[in-house]
Amino acid sequence: MSHLSARRFPWFGLLALAMAGFIAIMTETLPAGLLPQIKEGLRISESSAGQLVTFYAVGSLVAAIPVAVLTKSWRRRPLLLLSIFGFLIFNTVTALSSNYALTLFARFFAGVAAGVSWGQIGGYALRMVPEHLKGRGMAVAMIGTPIALSFGVPAGTLLGSFMGWRSVFWLMSLLAFILIFWILWKVPDYPGQPADKRVSVKQVLFTPGIIPILTVVLAWMLSHNILYTYIAPFLADVGLESQVGLILLIFGLMALVGIWITGMFIDRRLRMLVLASLAGFSLISLILGLWSGHMIVVFGSVALWGLTFGGAATLLQTALAQAAGEQGVDLVMPINTTVWNLAIALGGMVGGVLLNQWGAASFSWVMLALSLVALFVAGSAKKHGFR
Repeated sequence: MSHLSARRFPWFGLLALAMAGFIAIMTETLPAGLLPQIKEGLRISESSAGQLVTFYAVGSLVAAIPVAVLTKSWRRRPLLLLSIFGFLIFNTVTALSSNYALTLFARFFAGVAAGVSWGQIGGYALRMVPEHLKGRGMAVAMIGTPIALSFGVPAGTLLGSFMGWRSVFWLMSLLAFILIFWILWKVPDYPGQPADKRVSVKQVLFTPGIIPILTVVLAWMLSHNILYTYIAPFLADVGLESQVGLILLIFGLMALVGIWITGMFIDRRLRMLVLASLAGFSLISLILGLWSGHMIVVFGSVALWGLTFGGAATLLQTALAQAAGEQGVDLVMPINTTVWNLAIALGGMVGGVLLNQWGAASFSWVMLALSLVALFVAGSAKKHGFR
């Protein structure tokens, strides 16, 4: 019986991890859809309201690796609970605050909580499932990410228009409160790393395969975020400014299909899925560069973009976990979080420069160059990176 239960797939525990990822992404991206209301509520400019996203990303970026190093010996569940408690506290402060500086402070530390939780989700998922289902376990644990990315901003914007922006942050606090009890109920505890088995950040980074995978993470996510961050001006450029909501919905639905396909095949075909996704994204970039004036081309490209992006987080984290091994997994995930957030920040900066200097039409060619670099590196990393 115990052997049978050990083999049983821990759906509820993995979905609790997915909820943690969902709350982290939602908390990060919500202000983007609520900027006009936050501007009014805090009596600030729209660009100042936009800094609520920036401060959160900076919190994740600066905290992920140092916190992982400092808490290596901690038991895993208390650390996970502490990060969820951070969302509860700092989203509540954001909902209550009428002071801009206090709100930025809360957003920074909500970002720190995200950095801690992202460092845990991947390693946790891998420990909870048997060896032959590790890829599928990761796919379930990561499903909150594409759902939040795809539907979070439109849903948050819609709720904000009915309930006011503060209520949306109260809702995030409520979800965190529920999740604390869910984790206590269904997520097992694991020990931290014993002193004699601890590895350093440097050792993990120079493990064969890690740097090529992180290079792919940076190039792929940078190219994705240039378009995702500036999708509205890109669509306005081709006369589809009224279709932003519909296009993001198509992207989101196809991303869910992408993560389903990934979950089905990742344990047997990880390398093939990575190369196919990057080849598909390169093709989309080329097509949008040549024929973005045609509505049918844009809609078809966005559908394929969602399909290729849906499984990206799962594929990349699974590849990193395989390359880092059991001793390195708790450190490689925070390193990945740092690189991922760096790509998001750079996507905003690079996309902004491209938009101002050469217009939205220039996005496709930079995306194509970056995705081809990622495809080349992934293709070359056959022995240690993407096996």
